[in-house]
Amino acid sequence: MGPQAKTEYLRQMHDRYVRAQTRRERSRLLTEAVQVTGRHRKAIIRAWRRPVRLGGRRRRRGRAPRYGPAVVRALRALWTAAGYPWSVRLKALIPVWLPRARKRLALTAATEAGLRTISARQIDRVLAADKRRIRRRQYGRTKPGTLLKHQIPIKTDHWDVTEPGFTEIDLVSHSGDCADGDFVYSLDLTDIHTTWVETCAVLGKSQVRVQEGLAQLRQQLPFALRGIDSDNGRQFINAHLHHYCQAEGIQVTRGRPYKKDDNAHIEQKNWTHVRKHMGYLRSDTDAARTAMNAAYVELRLLQNLFLPSVKLQTKTRVGARLRRQHDRAQTPLDRVQAAPQADAAKVAALVALRDRLDPFVVAARVDQLLERVYALVSTRRSRAQTQGEAPRPSQPRSKARSNPSPVR
Repeated sequence: MGPQAKTEYLRQMHDRYVRAQTRRERSRLLTEAVQVTGRHRKAIIRAWRRPVRLGGRRRRRGRAPRYGPAVVRALRALWTAAGYPWSVRLKALIPVWLPRARKRLALTAATEAGLRTISARQIDRVLAADKRRIRRRQYGRTKPGTLLKHQIPIKTDHWDVTEPGFTEIDLVSHSGDCADGDFVYSLDLTDIHTTWVETCAVLGKSQVRVQEGLAQLRQQLPFALRGIDSDNGRQFINAHLHHYCQAEGIQVTRGRPYKKDDNAHIEQKNWTHVRKHMGYLRSDTDAARTAMNAAYVELRLLQNLFLPSVKLQTKTRVGARLRRQHDRAQTPLDRVQAAPQADAAKVAALVALRDRLDPFVVAARVDQLLERVYALVSTRRSRAQTQGEAPRPSQPRSKARSNPSPVR
């Protein structure tokens, strides 16, 4: 007897069971149903108590959905425009973006209330299907330097700073599959205390160009640069940069060779602020460098003024897992604003700028400038590819912000 036949049989037996006058007759009908269907006696009793469940769809257990399609659509629009941040960061940026989103997304009062009350855990559930589309690759081209290596101290302990100005710095190559000749590098700098990030593009990684790029980033910081911590690359371990930092009173430290965890903060920013947007293709012209710098100007505003970040507070091992505790999500500008060592004039100008800007417009401008960057990538191939070998995949995302990867 098939499932459909069993369901029809139990429905007919249920009618007879209800009309039965004595307990003995009901017991006999129940025994017959057990023998015919092979089901447990208690299961048939429960089914006959709820006859609507004998056929059709079962009633969904649990609470009814609290957030309707309108809230989900608005949440997805915010998530996309902000560059697909982690749910805790997305929850923190909603109040900042909501005044502009209210008119742009035509939010009703009920939808706005839903966006304000939705939790980070519920955001993860709502966006779970979108977050499954994750593609991530990383590789670099840093060679260790030897000049002045023993004069620069190694820093391996955890950062414990309570004021801005102590930073980690790194170069990200945009060489594609061919490392010959000069190509563009992204000079990335992040502040440990405030999570503020500054980035610029330089053509080549000579000592002079790296020092000039650092000087440019230093002028853009809303606080004094007090220290830099780098890897062991020649672009940082050299006399030119060392003398510049000594003259300007900037502390210089370095991590251990081949230990990326010593520079974990900047390694994370290399992905979230550079690779996620610029991809992995080759850029080796001055026009490409100019286009990348134009994009970094808008990304600087979007990342530092409108996108909250979290800082790791503690790590506790529970069995084989690490339980991480983060602080409250805040934008880098909010952390800078709370630091008394920051430049008050620059901070006031940045706060006024944030009040004037529309984050949706800034995000759209970033996408337009990134398209310009992709149009200027080089088609130069490596020697292995010219000899007919299969090329390594190094395509950037068709649109850097359209293939999400949740980041913190």
